[in-house]
Amino acid sequence: MKTFTEIDEEFICENCGKKVKKLGYSSRNHCNYCLYSKHVDKNPGDRQEECHGLLEPINIEINNKKGYVIIYKCKKCGAIRKNKTAKDDNIDLIIKLSVAKNQPN
Repeated sequence: MKTFTEIDEEFICENCGKKVKKLGYSSRNHCNYCLYSKHVDKNPGDRQEECHGLLEPINIEINNKKGYVIIYKCKKCGAIRKNKTAKDDNIDLIIKLSVAKNQPN
């Protein structure tokens, strides 16, 4: 059974080094500047994952209920994770990810 533990805290992004402020309306789990996250949860907010690798944003999908969802791949273990975007996320990077997924290889 999956559970959601709300954790909304400031952090320094391990990818770009910027200070990321609290989200204020839900849990902050990724950098709003570069969209990177960290592989720390097995279930949202539980901080039980042992990997602690960087989660690289690799794609965007559109979910009818959640809106834009960032798809991540862990640079350490290769796990795939998903998280909905936040209101203050870098829209240019979101567009870039969504366009890149539709380009032929």
